Amino acid sequence: MRIPALLAVLAALSAPWPAAAETATQLRDAFAGEAKRENPAYAGPSAPRGRAFFAATHGKEWSCASCHTPDPVTAGKHAVTGKAIAPLAPGANPERFTSAAKVEKWFRRNCNDVAGRACTAQEKADILAWLIAAK
Repeated sequence: MRIPALLAVLAALSAPWPAAAETATQLRDAFAGEAKRENPAYAGPSAPRGRAFFAATHGKEWSCASCHTPDPVTAGKHAVTGKAIAPLAPGANPERFTSAAKVEKWFRRNCNDVAGRACTAQEKADILAWLIAAK
């Protein structure tokens, strides 16, 4: 009786764990925590700052809104390739911001295109705060 129970536990433990899906809120909070460690005076994510960053150019030709549109609940189109881009706001597209690895990949790529540099943790937290609030 003990051996079958032990075997069942071992079998359950050896089964692959499903990958944990992050949420936009968890990712925003992780970036905010990183920003707070970098700057103890950081007061937390700001949706207005996120919106302003998204709409502005940062020394290069494009803004985030150039491809994603100023309204993140609507679909966009890549400014060069014309490829359709699904809405960015998680409220309009629940598949957005469910993988930390994908979020980092796209922030790295898009921040380089828009700002010519990596975005800071504060900027990422602010952008996510705005996108989460977008309805």
